[in-house]
Amino acid sequence: MAEKNFDIINLVNDSGCFDLQFRRDIRRKRANSPAYYRWVAQFIITAPAENLGWLKKSQEVLKCGRVYVAKNQCRFSAQNLREIQEILIPYFRKNKLAERKRKDFELWEKAVQIIYNNKRKPALKWKKSDLLNLIQIQKLALKYKSAGRQTKPAKWISAAEALAQNLKNGV
Repeated sequence: MAEKNFDIINLVNDSGCFDLQFRRDIRRKRANSPAYYRWVAQFIITAPAENLGWLKKSQEVLKCGRVYVAKNQCRFSAQNLREIQEILIPYFRKNKLAERKRKDFELWEKAVQIIYNNKRKPALKWKKSDLLNLIQIQKLALKYKSAGRQTKPAKWISAAEALAQNLKNGV
């Protein structure tokens, strides 16, 4: 992809990822090393290091995210929930993605809305239905992420399901 023919939508269709994760962080420096749970949504584009210019151009076009280089790979990543909600989601609604990527985006967009509505709340204080919806969205998204290869459910799904089972319905 030559710089003058730069097309972010084609780049996203080829190398973009609408990612959703359930994270368990342990604060070892605190008494009893408490665990904290949270959902993280991020948008990622990866490319070989020689294509760093594409990712920097993506950052300029989207006006958000960060570009990282590690070994022979570069990565554009946007994790800020406000940027995702106010910049990325409207951008991808407006610009047509390929069908498989569009369906993945639509599921991710629903997940982002749930996370956004629960921002600054610990996962233990969420409605059980929100947590279960995110788990279901993650499972549905697997078929759009596989791109011809077999994709296994994320290892953290069982941790999210266990947390959901411990929540009361109306919390």
